[in-house]
Amino acid sequence: MTSNLPTVGRPRLLILVVAYNAEKKITRVLERVPPQLADDYHVEVLVLDDSSRDQTFEASREVQRVGALPFCLHVLFNPVNQGYGGNQKIGYQFAIEKDFDFMTLLHGDGQYAPEYLPDLVRPLREGQAEAVFGSRMLERRAALRGGMPYYKFVGNRILSWLQNRMLGTSLSEFHSGYRVYSVAALKTVPFALNTNDFHFDTEIIIQLLVAGLRIREVPIPTYYGDEICHVNGLKYGRNVIKAVFLARCQRIGLFYDRRFDCAPALTDNAHYQLKVDYVSPHTVTLETVSAGSRVLDLGCAGGYVGAQLRQRNCCHVTGVDRSPLGKGVELDTFILHDLNQGLPSLACERYDYIVMLDVIEHLAAPEVFVDRLREALKLTSNTKLLVSTANIGFFVNRLMLLIGKFNYGKRGILDLTHCRLFTFQSFRRLFEQAGFRVLEARGIPGPFPLVLGNGRLSQAIVAINNWLIRLARGLFAYQIFFVVEPLPSLDYLLRQAEVQATFRIGAGAGGESSAAAAHNAVAMTK
Repeated sequence: MTSNLPTVGRPRLLILVVAYNAEKKITRVLERVPPQLADDYHVEVLVLDDSSRDQTFEASREVQRVGALPFCLHVLFNPVNQGYGGNQKIGYQFAIEKDFDFMTLLHGDGQYAPEYLPDLVRPLREGQAEAVFGSRMLERRAALRGGMPYYKFVGNRILSWLQNRMLGTSLSEFHSGYRVYSVAALKTVPFALNTNDFHFDTEIIIQLLVAGLRIREVPIPTYYGDEICHVNGLKYGRNVIKAVFLARCQRIGLFYDRRFDCAPALTDNAHYQLKVDYVSPHTVTLETVSAGSRVLDLGCAGGYVGAQLRQRNCCHVTGVDRSPLGKGVELDTFILHDLNQGLPSLACERYDYIVMLDVIEHLAAPEVFVDRLREALKLTSNTKLLVSTANIGFFVNRLMLLIGKFNYGKRGILDLTHCRLFTFQSFRRLFEQAGFRVLEARGIPGPFPLVLGNGRLSQAIVAINNWLIRLARGLFAYQIFFVVEPLPSLDYLLRQAEVQATFRIGAGAGGESSAAAAHNAVAMTK
């Protein structure tokens, strides 16, 4: 039965009832859906029977047949059991294909009160959130008064505390199955990649958080009756912690999973941060560059380091990058250019320093680029190169390989945008074989303050990391930092040999002819 009220101007709301062996409860659950919802929404109900072994489908069809609801009722049956998460996926797909505005998840066993649906949907309609969760934990000990077994109450609290700590959230409960989502929000997260098991609910929370979507909680009553629990508590807890741990690892660049790759798209340089509060290639560069120097910053990534060099070291800075400078960043000169296309038209030998921080690994052909850079420095040059890159030999990567993991991610050593990876030896070889001399090779510790905050814990870890780098930098350095200078080219060395030969021949002749020969020989080198 469908409401006779006009649908124009009313949001479309789908009530998804996931059901499995709910024959005894499903009719009552459907009858308890508040009819007044039709005053504010165009409401449709979808009962999705996940291959029940009882008469759940038939009981739902009977409600549909007699028209007991003031809403349009759909009843579908999965020929193969999809699991709790898999059943939700199908329902969400229905909501997307049928162009609903909101959809609510309701359980067919009556564990959650349909009477609270208006309260849950209201924050979405008022634009206060993209997801609303019914929480049994917002009111102190209300869950226990509602009949939640004590062991489940304790487990819920412990798991939610751990999840909040690891995800940086403050939700009162992660484990309620009573939820309302904006369908537009569902379209932005890859829920189809999630598990079909019960920790689907945790994975979609992580996706919402990564996507920057707002979550609200609304208090709901707790009801535990004679429904059959299909959840293996220990397995569920283990899967929940694993999902949260992997999401946390992905956030700090140690892991990558497409499920959690749903953050809003950023500009090329938006994820680069200035790292001057702890040891990093940025701080080492600021310490190394002499005051008043002319600096060429290749791959300047928003120009943040160059701006610091201008401000702190009074340098004249030219920046080059394929993306524009960051908002409010000013350099003396900026050239919009993709280094994968080679060097821009610049007199490189006129600069005191060429800075390339975390650039080499992004180039498709670093050997060709370094060769061209050496050529651009002419016969000989006093220019120094300050270059850094990630150390693929970092012990974390080795441990991951040991357990069969080699995961690219959104940031870190195995950044998805990295084309080439280096160890200390291979990075040194890259420059030495192009005609450069490595003056200084330094290991940079991990960016623990960026992950943990710049507090005592992160500072202690950095100190330990620095001590380990002194023992074995190839194993414990997170990044490699080189100071490099060009060696005299073969052209230059040949001409020097010719100069010396001419000078020595002229010296044997003596007098003015010797001076003239020396003058002509020097001119040959220019």
